[in-house]
Amino acid sequence: MSSFTDSNFVKKLSELNNTQQSIQTLSLWLIHHRKHSKTITQVWLRELQKVRPSMRLIYMYLANDVIQNSKKKGPEFTRDFATVMTDAFASATKDAEEKTKKSVDRILNIWQERGVYSKNTIDKIKSGTALQDITERRKKKIEEYIPTYKKAISDIAAEINLKRGRDKKKVEEYVPVNKVKDHQPVDAAPPNKKKKKEEMLSLREEIELMSKDDTSGPPDAEELVKRLSDLEHSASSDAAVREKIAALPPEVSDVNHLAKIHDKESGVKLSRKVEDACILLSEYNFRLNAELEERKMVGKMLKDFIACQKEQLMSAEKKIEEYKKRLDKVTEVRVELESHIKNLPDFDLLPRLTGGLAPLPSAGDLFNMQDGRR
Repeated sequence: MSSFTDSNFVKKLSELNNTQQSIQTLSLWLIHHRKHSKTITQVWLRELQKVRPSMRLIYMYLANDVIQNSKKKGPEFTRDFATVMTDAFASATKDAEEKTKKSVDRILNIWQERGVYSKNTIDKIKSGTALQDITERRKKKIEEYIPTYKKAISDIAAEINLKRGRDKKKVEEYVPVNKVKDHQPVDAAPPNKKKKKEEMLSLREEIELMSKDDTSGPPDAEELVKRLSDLEHSASSDAAVREKIAALPPEVSDVNHLAKIHDKESGVKLSRKVEDACILLSEYNFRLNAELEERKMVGKMLKDFIACQKEQLMSAEKKIEEYKKRLDKVTEVRVELESHIKNLPDFDLLPRLTGGLAPLPSAGDLFNMQDGRR
């Protein structure tokens, strides 16, 4: 069996088709290389997002075969596919036909029925469509200011082309002038920034301010542990995206690079890089916000759970005190009773004042006595 590499896996994915043999063959190959499960799931998601809509369902069939047939050999794929399945579900159902959406839903329902993933996990995966809608809205917001940014770059490029023979200092002076015209001044501080900073609360403070929900009862311990475990695979732990952000070129964030644009082509190229960076950061910020909200809810659950345990502990301690008091009373009565018993006289040593007791009459004597009375 061939060794595992990213490129080798991508090639096999490109050769995948909608037949049971093709899906099972690739599935067995992936299970054999399950030690690379994290890389496999990341590459699988990346390629799923690239292929045409009709192929996305086949990728989901492949994931289903790998997850179900690898359970006996280890939990690697079940665990790692769960971290990317929300994005995968959103991509698989995006612009898909109703029949395809039902097929994807059927896969998730099978996972829930067979206990592959819990209902809570399946619900989170299905909520990926909401994530997709919000991401689209964020992209639209980004597109609102991208034309202004493109216009600024075009103006700079045109100015540079017209004044190419002039001194470089004049070209650099143009950038802050344009920025002041279309945007806020570079050194201008946002209004009320200090006030907003003072009003920001820490996560712990926000959780402390959240009121306890008495109607829902105490949090379930298993559910709490499950949600705490899910936070280990949240956005802040997504090393792949963090590496992408860290690898962003400096020109997308440093305005000084605008002065290095010498023609329209380089300006358009830079604008595309900025667009991609904005979308990447916007999506990641959304995931971080979702994680923050989840951490708040889990923190509240943990707070309520601890409060419930403290109440139960106090109740148990009260009962223990009551039992101790009862035990002390019983012990006191017992000591007093033992003292009385010790002070009782010994009946064997008492004098026989009546010369002893008369013997009891026999049954025959009693019968004769009755005849005499007659």
